[in-house]
Amino acid sequence: MGKVQLFEIRLGDSRVVYSPGEPLAGTVTVRLAGPLQFRAIKVSCVGSCGVSSKINDTAWTVEEQYFNSTLSLADKGTLTAGEHTFPFQFLLPASAPTSFEGPFGKVLHQVKAVIETSRFSKDHKCNKIFYVLCPLNLNDIPEIEQPNTTSVTKKFSYKLVKTGNVVLTATTNLKGYVVGQVIQLRTDIENKSGRDTGTIVASLIQKVAYKSKRWIYDLRTIAEVEGSAVKAWKRAEWKEQVLVPALPQSVLQGCSLIHIDYYIQVALKSPEVSVALPIYIGNIAVNRIPLSPSQSVPHLPSPVVPSAPPADEEAAASYHPMDPVSIPTKSHSQQQPFSYAPGLSFPEARLDSDPTSSPTHPTLCLSTGATVPYYAEGTVVPVPTASSLILPPEYSTWGYPYEAPPSYEQSCSSATSSLSNGN
Repeated sequence: MGKVQLFEIRLGDSRVVYSPGEPLAGTVTVRLAGPLQFRAIKVSCVGSCGVSSKINDTAWTVEEQYFNSTLSLADKGTLTAGEHTFPFQFLLPASAPTSFEGPFGKVLHQVKAVIETSRFSKDHKCNKIFYVLCPLNLNDIPEIEQPNTTSVTKKFSYKLVKTGNVVLTATTNLKGYVVGQVIQLRTDIENKSGRDTGTIVASLIQKVAYKSKRWIYDLRTIAEVEGSAVKAWKRAEWKEQVLVPALPQSVLQGCSLIHIDYYIQVALKSPEVSVALPIYIGNIAVNRIPLSPSQSVPHLPSPVVPSAPPADEEAAASYHPMDPVSIPTKSHSQQQPFSYAPGLSFPEARLDSDPTSSPTHPTLCLSTGATVPYYAEGTVVPVPTASSLILPPEYSTWGYPYEAPPSYEQSCSSATSSLSNGN
């Protein structure tokens, strides 16, 4: 019986990324030290999705298959010593979903080859993973170019007997973005109370839902910006920018087991109040008509002369807030886009027994997921954390983009300077 020295699959031009509906060609190479009898040599092209209720478990609880084609490369016979090459070609279906890999499931596309030997010998097998990218064109989503805004009013008590309320309004310039694009965020806070608020935090959040026997939710903070507090009886305005890192797209079209959503969440720490703006992450940017130079430079608020706040809540009833003051940014941090931590979970994690509802505390783990062209191979070392709240590292520890994006005020100052020099 011959000895198999090499058995591998090579894709044409060493490609690893393909589009739906595209031909996939390659070769199966066999190198033998001696003769090998075989019953058949076959190659298959398979696309499937598997989901498990346990983290990093490949014993899938639920599966769905997108395509499975098999070609026979050679019938029963004997391969002589030396190297043998068998070409093949498949046509990927137009409905093939984008590749994705997360801690609870994956959309996997691969080519498999097998040398079927005699009944009493072990078959020889090999496989080659490739990636499918079905670009998400943000322009196909209705009203994607429109600003995204939401508001909430929170009533609260302080100093035991006093009450007040705070109005929190958040707005993004678009409803969809691509990797490398900047999310322009504006937040208005009206503090109608005699107590200062806590700091304000804006976060880019990824939520991946896996449909197993029950829905499993993988939630993580991708980027986070923190601003200062708002003084009593003041109205404040906070303008910031969040850079979109390398992330999987929002929609895995054709896949019913894995759903990916993104949100911009803006929250006050005290009183506890938050709003969430759903956004899309795509591959083709929103087409917008460029603004004229005069339109592109927003008007900054003029300096405000402080005034004394009302003496009590009765006086506050007739109090009209002054022009909004700007909130300075305290910290700006971003998560590493390629990192994830298999095997890491938290005691707060739980499963939702109702697939149609969302849990108050979803299953939590460190993972942004991986998709083309952002994928990683090899062993990934878990990143330990002692907190149930995932706080991303500072920009100084991240290799890209080397520094935090400029603040809104810095951008405006730079633009104003450029226009002045041009004149």
